Amino acid sequence: MANYCTRLLFICVLFALSACSLQSPPRPISPAPTGTSADPIADLLDERAAGDEDGALGTLGFAIQVGAFTRQENAVRLEQVLQERGVDAYYFLHESGYYKVRFGDHGDYESARSEAERLRAQGVIERYFIVLPEDYAVSKIARAGTGDLRAELVSTAKRFIGVPYRWGGEDRVNGFDCSGLTMVSYRLNGLRLPRNSRAQFQAGRVVARQHLQPGDLVFFATKGGTRVTHVGMYVGAGQFIHAPRTGLTVRIADLDSGYFKRTYVGARTYL
Repeated sequence: MANYCTRLLFICVLFALSACSLQSPPRPISPAPTGTSADPIADLLDERAAGDEDGALGTLGFAIQVGAFTRQENAVRLEQVLQERGVDAYYFLHESGYYKVRFGDHGDYESARSEAERLRAQGVIERYFIVLPEDYAVSKIARAGTGDLRAELVSTAKRFIGVPYRWGGEDRVNGFDCSGLTMVSYRLNGLRLPRNSRAQFQAGRVVARQHLQPGDLVFFATKGGTRVTHVGMYVGAGQFIHAPRTGLTVRIADLDSGYFKRTYVGARTYL
């Protein structure tokens, strides 16, 4: 009887151990570390998609417009005075035929007005006009859902054909770089394009030559090598508009001409 009880007790112990093993809770699954994904390919595609938007330009806010000059020299002089005071100003030929100067990129009307009043109190400017964000072509087209911003960019640039080039695109290494025409054409339509041609080259997305569309910018290394020193705007049919250098007039040229074909380094799109 004692042997039977001992044997029965041994069997019960084995059964209890087996039951504990079967009922032990599953090992908790550690959460994936923050910032990782179970699908690295999807992450890579997401990164590429995000990178495709890097070339998009911001839109301008409230700006200040001054002057109505019949002589280009007067607009250039005011532009230079403002730039000497740290103001990112640029002159342009208005549709009215007068030369005007525009500057500022403010988040609200009052801050734009405050800057204008400060400059007027200092005797730098006289009467001024506040340009609203909704006045730009980029905003009008977005609101209406119709329109061609590329056509607007080209139309703006063509307005300067025949005008002597006098913008102050700066390049501290190689001097004047003729980037004002493209900068002004984009900014007048509400897009925040940088002033310097190399900055413009870095800001956009790469576009192959065979895929160029009107409004895209084409870049050249006119001093040899691959360093960007010149820029123009593609207008279609293998042509672009540009300002050759200070003193010469804005004009249209062929991309396939020997000089430009040889110095061409690439193109960028921002739309």
